[in-house]
Amino acid sequence: MIDAKTAPYGALLLRLVSGAFFLVHAGLKIFVFTPAGTAMFFTKLGLPGPLAYAVIALELLGGIALILGVAVRPVAVLLAADLLGAIVFVHIHNGFFFNDPNGGWEYPFFWMAALLAQALIGPGAHALGSMRVTAEHAA
Repeated sequence: MIDAKTAPYGALLLRLVSGAFFLVHAGLKIFVFTPAGTAMFFTKLGLPGPLAYAVIALELLGGIALILGVAVRPVAVLLAADLLGAIVFVHIHNGFFFNDPNGGWEYPFFWMAALLAQALIGPGAHALGSMRVTAEHAA
């Protein structure tokens, strides 16, 4: 049985941590690898270089959206797709465990599953996207 009193806070915790981690990942691509370096890496993977800029934008804006609790369900699904791409194009050939050389697919798969769980359970507590102004509150 789901505890209706604490479940919204579990969803909030999941949303905040996932959002913060995506901001860190976007920051890594922006400040460490640089957008141009990330685009070159995508090209080496056989992907279009400009796709890197879309991924950076998705991770940055998606992370912010999760933290704020805006459009959580579709954003979580899009970010799960981003991680599926990371698994298929980067991590799958490195082994399962994330401490394998070049990082296996264990961690991104778990994070993808967590995002799909977020999409299923919704935004949780304190989400801007679920706050509604009613006539009672506006008065």
